[in-house]
Amino acid sequence: MEKKEWYLEYEITINRPGLLGDISSLLGMLAINIVTINGIDQGRRGLLILAKNDEQIVRLESILNTMDTIRVIKLREPKLRDRMAVRHGRYIERDADDKKTFRFVRSELGLLVDFMAELFKQEGHKLIGIRGMPRVGKTESVVAASVCANKRWLFVSSTLLKQTIRNQLIEDEYNADNLFILDGIVSTRRANERHWQLVREIMRMPAVKVVEHPDIFVQNTEYTMNDFDYIIELRNNQDEEITYDMVQQNHLFTDSDFGGFDF
Repeated sequence: MEKKEWYLEYEITINRPGLLGDISSLLGMLAINIVTINGIDQGRRGLLILAKNDEQIVRLESILNTMDTIRVIKLREPKLRDRMAVRHGRYIERDADDKKTFRFVRSELGLLVDFMAELFKQEGHKLIGIRGMPRVGKTESVVAASVCANKRWLFVSSTLLKQTIRNQLIEDEYNADNLFILDGIVSTRRANERHWQLVREIMRMPAVKVVEHPDIFVQNTEYTMNDFDYIIELRNNQDEEITYDMVQQNHLFTDSDFGGFDF
């Protein structure tokens, strides 16, 4: 029988020498393999483990609950956030009210790229929105994550390399393995109907789509925030407010910080 992966996270209530060794020995006696182990925030450890059957996990949980030195926080099949936590030693911040919104600051670009790469590797339709002020690293992070996920990225609309507004794709670009990147500001304020026909075609494809400035995108289209599977927020610092005031004040976007769209 193929082994199944589980995520174990515990809080240390009484820190003493040899505690990790005791838990490792317990796992060994139960024939449970440790894949990865790391500190998770302060006073917590996270482990990815492999077990042959669920009975091993039930026995493990029963024994761990008798220990007064630790308190089990999570013992479950690993989610993406669990894998990221073990890999990077901390949890990705998630909005308390909107569970599909994840927050990052610029100093965490490595974590952000790794997180998006894992999302991009998943097959099928996925619509991801990314919010952030100008020059914070949104597009660069998406491209870097595409490389990590071994995906070919295509700019449907963008301001990264001059100004891009695509009205059609060539034959080999109609591929569900490609990743499509749209700039919500460029598409909604500067594109023609041919571009929007292309956007609708792409939205129907079982592929990953990333929309920068999703709030502007949904204000001017038939799509809503409910259509997005994930929303990512990227800030220069924790206290930065993401605002579109400058966009609303300058509908032509001429020489704005969001880019002068001179074709």
